Amino acid sequence: MENSKGTKTSLDLPSLIISGSVLLLFVIAALINAEFVANTVDYLFGLSATYFGALYQFVMLGTFFIALFLGFSKYGKIRLGNIDKPEMSTFKWISIIMCTLLAAGGVFWAAAEPLSHFLTVPPHFTGIEAGTPEAIAPALALSFIDWGFLSWAILGTLGTIVLMYAHYHKGMPLKPRSLLYPFFGEKIMKNSVFGTFVDTFSIISVAAGTIGPIGFLGLQAGYGVNSLTPLPNTLSVHITIIVLLVAAAAISAATGIHKGIQVLSRFNVILAISLIIGILILGPAMFIFNNYLESIGLYVNEFITFNTYRGDEAWLGGWTVFFFAWFIGYGPMMALFTSRISRGRTIRELVVAVAVIAPVIATFWFTVVGGTGIFLELDIPGSISTALGESGPPAAMMAITKNLPLGTIFGFLFLLATSIFVLTTIDSMSLTISMAISGDGDPPKWLRVFYAIVMGLVAIVLISLGEGSINALQSFIVVTAVPVALLLLTTFWTAPKVCKEMYKDQNLG
Repeated sequence: MENSKGTKTSLDLPSLIISGSVLLLFVIAALINAEFVANTVDYLFGLSATYFGALYQFVMLGTFFIALFLGFSKYGKIRLGNIDKPEMSTFKWISIIMCTLLAAGGVFWAAAEPLSHFLTVPPHFTGIEAGTPEAIAPALALSFIDWGFLSWAILGTLGTIVLMYAHYHKGMPLKPRSLLYPFFGEKIMKNSVFGTFVDTFSIISVAAGTIGPIGFLGLQAGYGVNSLTPLPNTLSVHITIIVLLVAAAAISAATGIHKGIQVLSRFNVILAISLIIGILILGPAMFIFNNYLESIGLYVNEFITFNTYRGDEAWLGGWTVFFFAWFIGYGPMMALFTSRISRGRTIRELVVAVAVIAPVIATFWFTVVGGTGIFLELDIPGSISTALGESGPPAAMMAITKNLPLGTIFGFLFLLATSIFVLTTIDSMSLTISMAISGDGDPPKWLRVFYAIVMGLVAIVLISLGEGSINALQSFIVVTAVPVALLLLTTFWTAPKVCKEMYKDQNLG
């Protein structure tokens, strides 16, 4: 097998075996004693959030500001990927970025998080009564913290720049360990125990972060199908939904980036835009626009204060630090994926698309979905919060659609959008894990299909054990994010370093 630079590559068996064994041991332990696993993960989660929460916040902030500097400095003109023109159109490119990086959270948490902050005002704000108009802007602004500029920047800016330099310009394999190429050169590739450790933790983190949404989708879709049809909300329905989803993802993975992922992403972006327009026409359009303007203003005005808040560690562990750790856990593998789809783009295009345009779209989406939920809750107290309190986050989205005109149609379309978001994430992450194992931008089809199926099977086993097992695996990513955060911290130095070299090589001075 050869990579895009013509360098021979082969399957990295140590990373494959170790990462697979860790996931297998997690499942076996959960089968033997799910409560023990959940308690152990909760304990490790608490330690990680307490002792490394500040590190996560620092890494996120540093990545964003350094990326902005590189993107809008003279280095922004550097063209990445060793080709003169982008491989795909800008709309297709941004569609793939949006669908893959936003994933299921774009619907699942867009409905639940703003309403949760509205009903229980975050500790950043004192003197504001929950459930009142004064609580709207703080609720939305805190949601923007978790899904805004920092979360997007960590997924596809500095790490992507370093990986594209190492792979396309220097011929290194497309693996997480290539992030360390500017430090160690080719030594990091040759029988390196440290390199295997880097790849393995990156794979485990992204697998845990992907399996969780698969399970959550089973729960949310099961609840939604039960709300919209006579089908019961049972385990067998949840498993059937996951099986169908994973089968579709496996087929898409086999077709490659330029067919399956691209087609699905374009369709889902068009569907999401249609849903936004539908809600604005039939829902509280002025409420959404007014509160988006106020909330984004609050978010930007208090940007540093919100992102460095350390006042309530328990609250942070449940929200901001959890999400930051989740995105950090995805960081190296998403950088691989973004590298694969961004050939021919300039650094400025990359930074603007990933760290500016995408989060602006995401925060508006959160306002459309979550803001509508808040509007309905203000209008009829309990109309959304009762479902959220009784059945958890999966119920929030369906409660919102039920209270809209053409609620059944909206319900089906939101379920479809959620399913495709998760489907594209499974598809892209099975591709990315396969790239990390093979070091090739176009790994074998069987390997992509294999990982899509494995992640689906693990989700089915865990969901069969109860929602707590899925939650435990999701929390596990916060623990694995510790070494990954240290890996991404190196890009603070290596990204500017490789930019200087590429700027000189491309004679841009």
